[in-house]
Amino acid sequence: MRGSASDVLVKAVTLFLVFIAVLAMFGKLRLPGRQRLADARCKKCGRFRIGKTPCPCGPPKKKS
Repeated sequence: MRGSASDVLVKAVTLFLVFIAVLAMFGKLRLPGRQRLADARCKKCGRFRIGKTPCPCGPPKKKS
């Protein structure tokens, strides 16, 4: 026996909502190394610093 069009539509919407909920759960996960990645950015311009050299924009200025 075949399902009616409304049954198929309800199943498709339900699967879509479950898929979105699973994506939301993975989005909330804390990935290891996130803080280390944030520390690799220049405080002044926001570019990633590669290696131990200072950023080409110059050292961050101290507040006086």
